[in-house]
Amino acid sequence: MSRRAGVVIGCVVALAALAGVAWVYRLELLLEVVEFQQRRDVAPTQTIDWDSGTDPAGRSVAERPPNIVVILADDLGWNDLSWQGGGVAGGSVPTPNLDALAHEGVQFANGYAANGTCAPSRAALMTGRYSTRFGFEFTPTPAGFSTMVPMLSNAAPGRLRPSVVEETGPSIPFAEMGVPPSEITLAELLKPAGYHNVHIGKWHLGTSGGMAPHDQGFDESLLMASGLYLPEDDPNVVNSKQDFDAIDRFLWRAMRFGASFNGGEEFEPGGYLTDYYTDQAVKVIEANRDRPFFLYLAHWAVHTPLQALKDDYDALGHIDEHRLRVYAAMVRSLDRSVGRVLDALRDNGLEENTLVFFTSDNGGPAYIGLPRVNEPFRGWKISYFEGGIHVPFFLKWPARLAGGQSFEPPVHGFDIFATAAAAAGVEPPSDRAIDGVDLVPYVAGEAEGAPHEALFWRTGGYQVVLADGYKLQVNDPPGKEWLFHLPTDPTEQVNVAADEPERVAALRELLAKHNAEQAEPLWPSAVRSPINIDKTLLDPDAEDDEFIYWFN
Repeated sequence: MSRRAGVVIGCVVALAALAGVAWVYRLELLLEVVEFQQRRDVAPTQTIDWDSGTDPAGRSVAERPPNIVVILADDLGWNDLSWQGGGVAGGSVPTPNLDALAHEGVQFANGYAANGTCAPSRAALMTGRYSTRFGFEFTPTPAGFSTMVPMLSNAAPGRLRPSVVEETGPSIPFAEMGVPPSEITLAELLKPAGYHNVHIGKWHLGTSGGMAPHDQGFDESLLMASGLYLPEDDPNVVNSKQDFDAIDRFLWRAMRFGASFNGGEEFEPGGYLTDYYTDQAVKVIEANRDRPFFLYLAHWAVHTPLQALKDDYDALGHIDEHRLRVYAAMVRSLDRSVGRVLDALRDNGLEENTLVFFTSDNGGPAYIGLPRVNEPFRGWKISYFEGGIHVPFFLKWPARLAGGQSFEPPVHGFDIFATAAAAAGVEPPSDRAIDGVDLVPYVAGEAEGAPHEALFWRTGGYQVVLADGYKLQVNDPPGKEWLFHLPTDPTEQVNVAADEPERVAALRELLAKHNAEQAEPLWPSAVRSPINIDKTLLDPDAEDDEFIYWFN
């Protein structure tokens, strides 16, 4: 090599290094901006004086319409529970309270979340409708998310397929992306029937313009104002940060430890978030034991950032991997929460005549780097493979349904709306399509067949239909389709699309008919992200890996 050529190459390397330094500096500066935007004064912990009352008609517990308790986990994997012999860390972290709920109530073997991500799934649960019927198609994200996360993801080593930021991404504020006030929530439906409605925890369905929980039928709302389980430096917390995950890096900068009550000032929760929400749920049950109530306990657990209560972490010393141990401790606290809620119902004489639902808004994510959370299913949160939407789904109502049952036909998150409404003796709205179905007659053997002829999922160019045991997934881009026969291939290993062109065509017709009934999105997609179906973010991509593109 000549001296001149060496100098040229040296200059190019130096310029590249400077460009890299500038890019890293810009990225760090943007993260600092995100962190600065989230800084605000948070008041000290407040004591909530939950409203109490009695049934106006003076009815006994058995005479009143049933209480309704919906416990919703966030990002819980199918294999996180030990109810079917699985569980975290090879089954060494039992979930006895959730297992008891499954075995003493009804376990839906094929329970599906309404979406592969949290907000559209919750919108469907709360309205009894496909959220795309009213334009809630894409997941609302806070300021900076759709810019920062793709930048961080694209810079990660081992990523072969970049995220694409949409030029027409959302321009409206995060607080204004939600369920329109014109929709009728389950709380609004139950209120005229004499129910006292309480929300605790996550919402993610809008907080301004009449979309906050206390504006959508809830008499009282303890809202998750931000998503730290405890302050990062609290002596009672053990943290696990994933530098390989863009979402995790964003959340640690953007999140605070905060709550608010009925739209009031933000204050610090009174302890580790999962336990704090549970403490308040128990108080709500005690305050409302003499009247019908609807309690929506929407946990943040086990969503990132991964933070465990130190006592739970210390109890799992047999787990060597730090990240797995923190995650397992979070599952342990969620299970404890469910046990305490069930105990409160029992202690207050309410167990027999209370419907208790438990499910998750979607499956476990790839970005926590734990490969077994959704076993035996393929796929992750964000995808519509079974790992993303096939979730634990339990119902217990001793006064009406015999326990110890397993129900096989597919059921859906929006069935909670219709089932609760029917149990309360309330007619669903007649001026709009209600997609949910009352599950009780099917479980009790009073209705024949399956609750649904077909189920659908849609996020932009990623669309799915499940009918007659066949599940068709269409993703464009990259112009891919998968067809699986779930009764014989429940883990979606054999794509039979090429062998079944007539069935693919028929299912595409069902999709087209469904799409014709849906509304235009209320806000546009912000980013298209590649999701590796079979690998966590800790594993580098390979050319022959299978991917879906998620539209957010």
